Amino acid sequence: MRRMLQRVSGTGVFVIVLLAAGIFPVQGKTGLAAADRVVVNKGTRQMVLLKDDEVIKSYQVALGKDPVGPKMRQGDGKTPEGTYRLDRRNTCSKFYKSIHISYPSPADVKAARALGVSPGKDVMIHGLPNGLGRVGELHTLLDWTNGCIAVTNAEMDEIWQLVADGTIIEIRP
Repeated sequence: MRRMLQRVSGTGVFVIVLLAAGIFPVQGKTGLAAADRVVVNKGTRQMVLLKDDEVIKSYQVALGKDPVGPKMRQGDGKTPEGTYRLDRRNTCSKFYKSIHISYPSPADVKAARALGVSPGKDVMIHGLPNGLGRVGELHTLLDWTNGCIAVTNAEMDEIWQLVADGTIIEIRP
């Protein structure tokens, strides 16, 4: 270690010390700081990744086929509204990568039970259907998912790197 530090210029040593002290944020492979919160605005079809309340990246998204209003039951084509967690990843889905959203919450289950229906499950942020990656950004011309939040495959790769499991996601009307 001492030899390595002797080879580094004075500025380099200063940067190493700052990194070790946590002054500079550690960045992912994208060169951006890791997000600590995700916010989806259904009305504008926009998802933003935030770090310390600063936008680090923004994406246009496609939502469920019937996106207006909160998800109330399985099969309603709506994307949920509320605060959830991104709790697990799947590299083997029928879409290009997916990150699971912790829907339904206990309140969502209670509301669905009051209606005598299932709240649904398996709401994700995901890329395009396998084999259709060439569609790219054109997928945002219409809402086509069953209630998920869809991005391009390249964007999904970026989100995969920037968002850790356990990150809060707020889905707003």
